[in-house]
Amino acid sequence: MANREKNKKTLLELVKLPENSCCADCGAADPDWASCTLGIFVCLNCSGTHRNLPSVSRIKSIRLDFWDDELVQFMKANGNRAAKNLYEKFVPVFYYQPQPDDCEVLREQWIRAKYERMEFTEEKTERPYTAGVYEGMLWKKGKDNGQFLERKFVLSVHDFTLKYYKEDESKGPKATISVKDLNATFQPEKIGHAYGLQITYCVDDHTRNLFVYHKNGRVNLWNFLFFFPALFPIILIPWITRSYLKEGYMEKTGPLQREPFKKRWFILDSLDRKLLYFKTRLDAIELGVVFIGSENHGYSVRECVPKGTRGNKWKCGVIVETPDRQFVFMCEQERDQREWVEALKTVISKPMMPQDYTTEANIRRRR
Repeated sequence: MANREKNKKTLLELVKLPENSCCADCGAADPDWASCTLGIFVCLNCSGTHRNLPSVSRIKSIRLDFWDDELVQFMKANGNRAAKNLYEKFVPVFYYQPQPDDCEVLREQWIRAKYERMEFTEEKTERPYTAGVYEGMLWKKGKDNGQFLERKFVLSVHDFTLKYYKEDESKGPKATISVKDLNATFQPEKIGHAYGLQITYCVDDHTRNLFVYHKNGRVNLWNFLFFFPALFPIILIPWITRSYLKEGYMEKTGPLQREPFKKRWFILDSLDRKLLYFKTRLDAIELGVVFIGSENHGYSVRECVPKGTRGNKWKCGVIVETPDRQFVFMCEQERDQREWVEALKTVISKPMMPQDYTTEANIRRRR
């Protein structure tokens, strides 16, 4: 008969070993769960994905569940290092591997690729995400009625572009997007689909959004975009797969501060130093943009309680000072106000890079 306490003690000793002290899939410290069929220790978040693969992985708590002697011996004989040597033996260079704070979509794709599809156990001369051209069907939010319509997307290494087509491909692509001007972020909550992706790009110094999703989330175009840096210089990785520092609704008034406040969806892009605003959170085209420079160049932010405002429903103010004008925004709650001020301070505290001066000049010319 298995000794419950003895086996629990053995598992706790195993998970303290350097090779097992971090999650086998995302690297999170101090995993409390284990796959007794794969012989690995994983964190709580990754354990959820493993539970969706019952034919591949069976998850147990190393502290709360009962372990018989045979399973404990299996864990001793395997562990995270042995699994890595098997399941990650031929991971392509720069293939994106999820971090502890990444979203569920990235975890799922990595875990399924490793254990369900076993993509990296054998060396392969060609993979779907290292081919010169990759194409697939995505559901894209339409411009007029907001419905999602199936569209063909083509990602090409040869001309460094992403294109998408309507039903009649003979008319050419609806849009041709340079990858260097593109950013892809997973947005399942915003789009309302587990495999939702927001593709943001620039056209004539204006920002546009595409909101897309794939039905089942297998390796296809939407996550291929995330692996696209493997095909290009590593310097592009933080630019074309960056997350935004903050998003949310605020109310905005005009330059004279006598115009009525209007509710807008704001996105703070810390790398581009842009505060973009849209009519709604699923709008394709920006209404405007505020460049956020550094403190040394006359930019600042503070909380305020503006007087004499018109049309505002919210009372928690944020003032952004720039060399050209003062921007006044209103937040619904004090928590939102504090978060926006802190996020903007984070950008303002960073020194400006050479490319930032070009961005600032282009935004000024648009006014």
